Amino acid sequence: MKFTDGFWLMREGVRACYATEIRDLRTEDDRFTAYAAVKHVAGRGDTLNTPLITVECFSPAEGIIGVRATHHAGKARRGPDFTLLPDPVPASSAHVRRDGQVTELTSGPLTLRMDGDGPWGMTFLDDQGRRLTGVDTKGTAFATTPDGAHHMIAQLALAVGENVYGLGERFTPYVKNGQSVDIWQADGGTSSELAYKNIPFYLSSRGYGVFVNHPGKVSFEIGSESVGQVQFSVEDQSLEFFVVAGPTPKEVLSRYTALTGRPALPPAWSFGLWLTTSFCTSYDEETVTSFVDGMAERDIPLTVFHFDCFWMREYQWSDFLWDPDVFPDPEGMLARLKERGLRISMWINPYIAQKSALFAEGAEHGYLVRRPNGDVWQWDLWQPGMALVDFTNPAAREWYNGKLRVLLDQGVDCFKTDFGERVPTDVVWHDGSDPERMHNYYAQIYNRTVFELLEKERGHGEAVLFARSATAGGQQFPVHWGGDCFASFTAMAESLRGGLSLSLSGFGFWSHDIGGFEGTPDPEVFKRWLAFGLLSSHSRLHGNVSYRVPWAFGEEAVDVARQFTLLKHRLMPYLYGVAAEAHRTGVPMMRPMLVEFPEDPATRTLDRQYMLGPDLLVAPVFSADGEVEFYVPEGTWTSLLTGERITGPAWRHETHGFDSLPLLVRPGAVLPWGSDDQRPDGDWLDGLTLRVFGPDAPTAEQTVSVPDLSGVPAAVFRVVRDGDAVRVTAEGTDRVYRVSVEDAGATGEGTGTVTVAV
Repeated sequence: MKFTDGFWLMREGVRACYATEIRDLRTEDDRFTAYAAVKHVAGRGDTLNTPLITVECFSPAEGIIGVRATHHAGKARRGPDFTLLPDPVPASSAHVRRDGQVTELTSGPLTLRMDGDGPWGMTFLDDQGRRLTGVDTKGTAFATTPDGAHHMIAQLALAVGENVYGLGERFTPYVKNGQSVDIWQADGGTSSELAYKNIPFYLSSRGYGVFVNHPGKVSFEIGSESVGQVQFSVEDQSLEFFVVAGPTPKEVLSRYTALTGRPALPPAWSFGLWLTTSFCTSYDEETVTSFVDGMAERDIPLTVFHFDCFWMREYQWSDFLWDPDVFPDPEGMLARLKERGLRISMWINPYIAQKSALFAEGAEHGYLVRRPNGDVWQWDLWQPGMALVDFTNPAAREWYNGKLRVLLDQGVDCFKTDFGERVPTDVVWHDGSDPERMHNYYAQIYNRTVFELLEKERGHGEAVLFARSATAGGQQFPVHWGGDCFASFTAMAESLRGGLSLSLSGFGFWSHDIGGFEGTPDPEVFKRWLAFGLLSSHSRLHGNVSYRVPWAFGEEAVDVARQFTLLKHRLMPYLYGVAAEAHRTGVPMMRPMLVEFPEDPATRTLDRQYMLGPDLLVAPVFSADGEVEFYVPEGTWTSLLTGERITGPAWRHETHGFDSLPLLVRPGAVLPWGSDDQRPDGDWLDGLTLRVFGPDAPTAEQTVSVPDLSGVPAAVFRVVRDGDAVRVTAEGTDRVYRVSVEDAGATGEGTGTVTVAV
């Protein structure tokens, strides 16, 4: 929200009070509190009839410093609040030092300095004493607006050339400088400033992050009100934010996700190809069987089949009952599909239509959200007379899960948790939550409810969602997909921007609708999107009014779908290792180039390419004619598809057929390559090949881990390249493996230690 009218004036009717000088400062061993007057105090009379702003500074975890600015502290806290996870590092790792008028709070590599002499301000320093950012003279304030609302405001300075990223899955420009962003869930598709996944966290190119600890509406002005500041404000009496240390983006994301929750590790089978019925298409068991048969006949391995909305009867979403006219034998159908090795996904949402038998049941027991007068909240958007499940009620959660448990007993493996964004604020919640704070947070309890059910029923490590909405902490319940995009190259590019922004907001896994959702893609769009989709963490064929079976787009589309599905399966020993890393550290699978190359300024604005894990550069093609422009960082890279070697740093302009795209292997990488191209969850050590790619230096050493299906290392390989030989030693396994030295065309095979002359 903007409060000023240019540099000197306020907007009409806005009154602001800015922290001006410290009047008192109290320290403890690991925190301090400053009391700031909002005007210069020249005499005792200036202390009367005027506010103080209380500013508490503390550290919730190593390398993270929190600032809480409060005007009136007596406001009742109704919740909800983000769950911040305990830090394994003792709180004593933070300490306060006071030297005259200067007070410092240090936590790990991060220091907050406040100087009592001179005007109000705070400075955040790294462990080298370099200023990362700071609160300047107008950076701590509160304001009232003509409607009587009270807003707390904070500003953090932007350095020259500093870029800001993240704030959720945003489809607007990747670099957020110059934008105004409201953290407010909305069902707005992928072609507007609205977002399904709003995360009040941003990452800076200067090596730090900022998390605003407020689950309700947070308004960000990223150099768009005061061009040298990131401003954020909330309609509240208190505003709390955390500065998260780096210095690298990986370290920032690791610390942030340690605080808000690391992503669960999705099961390996979920990384295979998903095919859906699509949304408004006509389908029954015969249709579904024809799709599955068609994929098998064309040798395109399929792992998951998804039933979208109309598996239930029209006007009755959600009642969680199969439409008996369309699916008279659902248990038998699911059994027949599972006999073919398929996993089953079902569409659900948290809305209960009035025609559903669950409406009366939920209303009677108090499981549906109510208005202040006691009426069930209803409207006719999406489903006629629909209501909203009140997940703040433990009994409602159990009731909802009881309906899903029936489906799990029928053979369903996972759920697409759609919607959860259009949450009203003129309601009363069972647990007394503040409706404004619950609007964004609803997605968290909705997805957590379903995810925890899957963990309980299917076992740890077997739970996976396909979720659309999320808030901070939602990364704990993967996977998330990009929502409703058009079937066009433009939408394909905006989808990638959204995914890159989400990954810089702490989310480890992300997907999108291959071919686009709205409309029917041209074959050219579909084929290009296939390569992009199958080189994403998760891969799903899904649409709105038309099927997304590859043969609907020509035989070449069939070939492209087959090629990249088989490729993804061969990459699974590598990809699942990257997934396990995301689970352990919070570093995402699909990484903006900035994450891997933070010191290279050319990577800071790249939004049409990404790293898939640390070693694969992917540049999707966003044109029918195959022209693509992309950047190659320093070193000699190798095309995984052609073997061509490309030396960077350099910009490349290439033309690719539909069966190709820039897919480069990082210099010196060792890529574990599976032998089984038919499934994503096979025995990766069976016939494993370690593909060794040439480093720039003649001597190199690294360790490569291949996980088992639980993400735990099944074998560890120590790879040493010394001049004219590559020596690989296996630990933890006596299986036969192969070593392929790509730049020399030399191979070797054996157990234990394998040496290959190059």
